[in-house]
Amino acid sequence: MNPPLVDAHAHIYSANMPVSSSAWFRPGQAFTAEQYLAVLDAHGIQFGVIAGISIFGYYNDYMIQQLRKHRRLRGTAIVPPTTDLYTLERMKADGVVGVRLQLTRQELPDLAGDDYRLLFRRIADLGMHIEVVVEGPRWPQVLPILESSGANIVIDHFAHPDPQAGIDCTGFQAVLRSVQRGKTWVKLSAPFRLTWAAPGQGRDPQSLTLAHQAAQCLLHNAGVERLVWGSDCPFIGHESSVTYADMLDELNQWVPDAQVRRKLSDTALKLYFS
Repeated sequence: MNPPLVDAHAHIYSANMPVSSSAWFRPGQAFTAEQYLAVLDAHGIQFGVIAGISIFGYYNDYMIQQLRKHRRLRGTAIVPPTTDLYTLERMKADGVVGVRLQLTRQELPDLAGDDYRLLFRRIADLGMHIEVVVEGPRWPQVLPILESSGANIVIDHFAHPDPQAGIDCTGFQAVLRSVQRGKTWVKLSAPFRLTWAAPGQGRDPQSLTLAHQAAQCLLHNAGVERLVWGSDCPFIGHESSVTYADMLDELNQWVPDAQVRRKLSDTALKLYFS
């Protein structure tokens, strides 16, 4: 079936990692790097990118240990805005390629303040990227600040278009314009999260339709040079209703041409592993 070469969005965690007091969900069991790599091997996928996960706050220790151990993996970290240059340099040497801003379900921080402006400048200087997830209607508030930093921007989960407005969402349209300016990429990832279905409630059929519409719009307006695919394995909060095979099947529906899917992999290899 010509599986992708890179899964650009997954999570790993051990059984005893400290959970943030503001966590929206608490996993019932571990999902280790070894388990994740076994999933990749079972589906013929060579490389994986581990996304920082908000429920563990700034605890990146386990992920960094595994990046050092498994060179098939890269990662993004959630860090305080006061993180210094030397810490970021060491993270980059260990396989961290970007810093993730998890901005959903909260009041937006002052991204234009001194701490964040300095963090973004350091990210840009190091050739890392800013990975960001936020609700679709809020992109017009967030994108101009991120773009002014000069850093590359990687947007999670189809840019989360508003479920009611769909691809006509003003934020989603702002993302398309940002992509056209040349320093922004979007992940085709976690379609089951697009309508904010509650954990354990199963797939919302609307999310399937919205993901397909967003994928087609992104392919047409952004092109494969600005898109990557990610599974969001192990589907935190949706483990009982989503499988890895489901995510690959949906990718094949969004992008039925094998050559185009290969170009998505080429984009991911260049973005994360070059």
